[in-house]
Amino acid sequence: MSPAAKPRVLLLTQWFDPEPTFKGLVFARELMRQGFDVEVVTGFPNYPGGKVYPGYKIKLIQRGRIDGVDVTRLPLYPNHDQSAIKRVLNYASFAASALFYGLFMANRADVMYAYHPPLSVGVAASLISWLRGIPLVYDIQDMWPDTLRATGMLNNPRALSLVGHVCDWVYRRVDQVVVLSPGFKRLLVQRGVPESKIEVIYNWADESALSTPTGSLALNFPGDDRFKIVFAGNMGKAQALDAVLQAAEILQMRGSRVCFVMLGGGVEVGRLKERTNALALDNVVFLPAVPMAEVGTVLSAADALLVHLRKDPLFEITIPSKTQAYMAVGRPLLMAVNGDAADLVTQSNSGLTAESENPLALADAAQRLADMPLDQLQAMGKRARQFYQERLGLAVGAGRFGDIFKALANRAKG
Repeated sequence: MSPAAKPRVLLLTQWFDPEPTFKGLVFARELMRQGFDVEVVTGFPNYPGGKVYPGYKIKLIQRGRIDGVDVTRLPLYPNHDQSAIKRVLNYASFAASALFYGLFMANRADVMYAYHPPLSVGVAASLISWLRGIPLVYDIQDMWPDTLRATGMLNNPRALSLVGHVCDWVYRRVDQVVVLSPGFKRLLVQRGVPESKIEVIYNWADESALSTPTGSLALNFPGDDRFKIVFAGNMGKAQALDAVLQAAEILQMRGSRVCFVMLGGGVEVGRLKERTNALALDNVVFLPAVPMAEVGTVLSAADALLVHLRKDPLFEITIPSKTQAYMAVGRPLLMAVNGDAADLVTQSNSGLTAESENPLALADAAQRLADMPLDQLQAMGKRARQFYQERLGLAVGAGRFGDIFKALANRAKG
């Protein structure tokens, strides 16, 4: 690499825009702004529904450019349902495509970035890094095999043990591990990863989309007579949203004006809608998934924003990505996740916390928010936005990634 050449970064991620991902186009554009030459290697968009998005057709290879970012799409088996075999095929097919492309077709990069999950991407990236001598940064967003066990995606002890061994293999071979929370770092250190090899970089939100929301509110969006608590994002087993329906039932029996708005898709949506109807809840509204810019419209119209995950030791050390989006739009948070995520809300004094999977605690916290004066709610929202900008924002996080990329590229060069 000549002194005048831009450091070249290869971003390897199974999911990328237009799929919902915060380490997608926003990240790539910011790296280009920092002076990097970026190529994204990804699959054809099919998450979270498991169906290829309209306007796309799976091919052997598709090259394009989005906002100046080179994007290479590779074939995969599109699926994201609850079948373990089909999910493995989804992961393995993209990993095989990525490995072949990375070894034989990709231009030489100065540093490579791999997004986890799934673990299969880490395996492919590690092999590419080893065989081509490219420094590798591994960004861990889900702690496998813990997440697989916690979500019920995989329950076989032998299979979980195998996944754990593969994780350890990947960790030994990457040059730098990046995690989203202090708890993730503590766990990896306990598992033998050198502390000096791990950096905590908090996730950020799609700030541009959230700051310039588009679209309009759905006709069934609750009116001003309701205190609207919005949950936005994937609705799967990990979110354990039955507790939210139970909290809604408690509040409805109390005659509360609180209304939960559930925005998004996922494998649990159909069942949750059926249960809502069975309970005759008039204070739960479901809205379909929309692009991030339209998500911003809904979040901005909320009185408070809800985060909820299953009660599990793993989730005590994770920070759901919606936390950053919620803080960025400047609305009070109702954090029903124990541990690191709740600590952020407490540190920033930007909302209330409640125990995970505790419908009564959730209902009580929701009512406390609904009973607060408007100026108190606005102050919480302002503190949330300020905390985000100072500690969690794109410029802060991507700047730290840029420093790591440059250091690894220079080390490899020297």
